[in-house]
Amino acid sequence: MLDEEIATCCKQLRLSRNLAERAQTTEGESHQEYLYRLLNAELTYRNHIRTEKLVNSAGFYTLKTFENFRFDEITLPADLSVESLEKLHFIQERKNIIMYGGPGTGKTMLSTALGVAACRQGIPVRFFRTAALVNKLSEAKKGGSLSSFLKKLNKAEVIILDEYGYVPLDRTGAQLLFEIISDCYERKSIILNTNLEFSRWVNVLYDEQMTAAMLDRLLHHCHLLLFPGVSNRMRESSLNDLYRSIAVSNKPIDSIQEVVTDDTH
Repeated sequence: MLDEEIATCCKQLRLSRNLAERAQTTEGESHQEYLYRLLNAELTYRNHIRTEKLVNSAGFYTLKTFENFRFDEITLPADLSVESLEKLHFIQERKNIIMYGGPGTGKTMLSTALGVAACRQGIPVRFFRTAALVNKLSEAKKGGSLSSFLKKLNKAEVIILDEYGYVPLDRTGAQLLFEIISDCYERKSIILNTNLEFSRWVNVLYDEQMTAAMLDRLLHHCHLLLFPGVSNRMRESSLNDLYRSIAVSNKPIDSIQEVVTDDTH
């Protein structure tokens, strides 16, 4: 047997050892069919490894898929279907997705599912809780490694910003976040999750001009998804009966939708 010799050739040709192992079990009615099946198996293996690397490096807190997601509980814009969303057409079109709704309504789950689906299509993704990203940016700037961090971030074609608006940002952090969003404009897709209506974003960024400029870039090419439901975490918890007895007061989402409609027409 020539196992080691084949493995050495694979290494020199930058082929995986997996190909050497498959060489013993692959069958074909002709030499050509045998070679085709062997090479096709190598491509399949490489795609699997690449997908795993993309998913592991994306920074997801948990892995989610579209399975069991309640699309009937969210409101999609007229120009976006569930099928189009799942096929990630918005990434090809360099459009953004903004998900607006209360805590626990499925924004993180859906954005993660979209990110995982993108990774499985070979699209690099980075997932951040917004405050965590800003902290990383600030620390990188203080440590003199901001350029290196931005270079790595620039490899992503989709950037997911979760929990935007939960924590106010300092001026430096706000400016750094604005630079990220500005650099992505018409080049990459941003998925941003928030429970904060647009009129209150200035309370996070503390700068009216920068807030207006950020919204302008995000909303120019954007789909707004509304999550009007109650918290899934509370609904599925043992306290759901108590939760139902509490009056839930949320800002009407119609006002949010009107802003996007005005900005995108």
